[in-house]
Amino acid sequence: MQIDTSYIDVPVEGRPMRTFVAAPVGTKQYPGIVFYTDIFQLTPSSLRWVSRLASYGFVVAAPEIYHRIEPPDTVLEFDDAGKQRGQADVDALYAEQFDADIAALLAWLTQYPRVQQGPLGAAGHCTGGHIGFRAAFQSPVAATALWYPTGLDTGKLGADSDAGSLQRSAEIHGELLMIFGTGDPHTSAEGRERIRTALNGAGTKYLWSEYDAEHAFARDIGPRYDPEVTDQAFAETVAFFRRLLPT
Repeated sequence: MQIDTSYIDVPVEGRPMRTFVAAPVGTKQYPGIVFYTDIFQLTPSSLRWVSRLASYGFVVAAPEIYHRIEPPDTVLEFDDAGKQRGQADVDALYAEQFDADIAALLAWLTQYPRVQQGPLGAAGHCTGGHIGFRAAFQSPVAATALWYPTGLDTGKLGADSDAGSLQRSAEIHGELLMIFGTGDPHTSAEGRERIRTALNGAGTKYLWSEYDAEHAFARDIGPRYDPEVTDQAFAETVAFFRRLLPT
């Protein structure tokens, strides 16, 4: 499908949360999905991923995760300076602030005229994968696809050394798709097993995929990028959302 894209300011606690929205061309309504990025915010690489997902028949909204700290339209470079700034930004925020942002974006999405009535989806990469996991606590979210979520195994999210995310797995009403690279230094085999144990203990419905790939293998810039693995994981993600968020 061809898509339209735009930037919309979603109000959160009196401040604008700049959000990139991609949707199929036309007036037909489609299922809505919120997407949370890595620490570099709305880079061209992330926008390409969002746009690609939208072309399969979804309205995808991706917010700036640092809207409380950085000016609107701040995009960080994939270099040491960008990494340091992004890590400093995320470390200045608390899980409860991300939760407020999630609630505001989901509420906005339910009112957006291009989004059909019914369950919503969530997705995220890296740190955004951990944020996306917390989006799954919200009752409208029926399907959540998380690619190499960072800090989920330890609980580390932003300024919280342990945000207690895994301990809240029983609050997840829908189903998860968990995607990891086995060469990811941020989530070791032991860390992945901790996540699985927590999900199993809570009775959470989930699908689990591991690929012979590194962290951030879907970022189509730099040496970690693995196009074949990305395509396989992307096909899984589309099939997952189409099953749980039918049009």
